[in-house]
Amino acid sequence: SQRLKQLTEDLVEVSKISSGNVELHMMRLQVQSMLDQAYGEFEDRLEEKGLRAGWDMEKEPAYIMADGRQFWRVLENLLGNICKYALENSKVHIGLKKEDKEVQITLENQMKEALGISAEDLMGRFVRGDRSRNTEGSGLGLSIAKSLTELQGGTFLLELKENRFIVRLTFPEAEGE
Repeated sequence: SQRLKQLTEDLVEVSKISSGNVELHMMRLQVQSMLDQAYGEFEDRLEEKGLRAGWDMEKEPAYIMADGRQFWRVLENLLGNICKYALENSKVHIGLKKEDKEVQITLENQMKEALGISAEDLMGRFVRGDRSRNTEGSGLGLSIAKSLTELQGGTFLLELKENRFIVRLTFPEAEGE
């Protein structure tokens, strides 16, 4: 019943996003603090799996214009995927850099198993990377994260390289105070 409830909520959210029926409250967000908070929320789950973070963060504060709640949902979906699908006792790379008036956030992990699916197909709705299909999840997480990123003016790139799962979010850098 919990999986059905989550699936229903995810379907409603995808429907809202697809129809443009999501109210955004854009504000200037400090990305380092958002990443720190999100990692803090997932730290216990990551540690249970023996996942260690390797941070490569821009020293100067990086700001983007985004909806705090929706940006949080993107990070939550991506870190949730890492908890579910990363190879246990491995390193998770979390990167942040500013370049050419853009802010790029990178989340990278080693996968438990080869997926045998393209990155483009994996971002489709209801597509799940785990073959056994016995873990929680609706197969909508990456689709939701991609749609929410784009709705807020960012780009979402997923790469599968050998045994690495790499997500890059890029947003225009927010100017001023």
